[in-house]
Amino acid sequence: MADVRLNPVAGPSAGRPLPLAHGASPAAAAAPASWWARHQRRLAPWLFLSPALLLFLAYVIAPIVESIGLSLYDWDGLGQPAWVGLGNYRELMDDPDFHTALKNNLIWLFGFLLAIPAGLGLALLLNQTVFGIRAVKSLFFFPFVISQVVIGLVFTWFYNPALGIVDKVFGLFGRPDLAVLADEQWVTWAIVAAGLYPQIAYCMILYLTGLNNVRPDLIEAARLEGARGWTMLWRVVLPQLRPATFIAVVVTVVGSLRSFDMVSIMTAGGPYGSSRVLAYYMYEQALSEYGYRMGYGTAIATVLFAIMLVYIVFVLWRIRQQEKDLH
Repeated sequence: MADVRLNPVAGPSAGRPLPLAHGASPAAAAAPASWWARHQRRLAPWLFLSPALLLFLAYVIAPIVESIGLSLYDWDGLGQPAWVGLGNYRELMDDPDFHTALKNNLIWLFGFLLAIPAGLGLALLLNQTVFGIRAVKSLFFFPFVISQVVIGLVFTWFYNPALGIVDKVFGLFGRPDLAVLADEQWVTWAIVAAGLYPQIAYCMILYLTGLNNVRPDLIEAARLEGARGWTMLWRVVLPQLRPATFIAVVVTVVGSLRSFDMVSIMTAGGPYGSSRVLAYYMYEQALSEYGYRMGYGTAIATVLFAIMLVYIVFVLWRIRQQEKDLH
């Protein structure tokens, strides 16, 4: 007699036996799904990500680990490395040039954060529907697409004590011939001002994009409630710009910590090393003609990486908290 199954459908035909497929057996019908079928949804994303993850491990994680290991050696890049343990880090603690570079990085950090409110102000100014506003937006965005090298050279000419426009401005206040790039007190702030020029443009673009996504119904409701000016900006507009603000802060802080090109082009760390930052001091110690101390240079790089890692971990924690709040 052929194997049969009961019909599970309710109705007049309920309880009638249904024949199994030809050649099938009850054991085969009750067999569990394969391992791949049970884990396919969980494994498929990792299979798609695996090429990128392998490249990330090979070209990012592996060099970081190797650099941290190299910081424990005294090596000139050619001979046999000599193990010094934490000797390079102990030397850093007593190195006045390292302290100057670290202090300048903090100046870069706090100075660069000015790009966020400045970019927001420009975005609010340019978020208008008047004739020719697109051309004006392009002019303000132009600094972001220019090379940092070009911006550094242009600002070097601006700061020229004989011909630069900054000298003419200082002359109006009784300070002619003030060479800011040769003044140990002002040189870092002058370079930060040059770096702010493209960074403000970038933050402005972020906020302009965010303003295009502001909900008009909330704006109209706030106006009906009597919100105007700063109240409208603080309580209605800025909360909706939180994603743009978050990205602007992340990019600005990371950019301030890895500052190198402006310092290299405008002063080469001078005068007397007073404008050095950690990235440039690492280059001087490890790769320039004055250094060739690979172990010491990678120790500086490791300190810079540790500072950035703390901030990156904080950013990832904030993203996770925001995702939890959304759910």
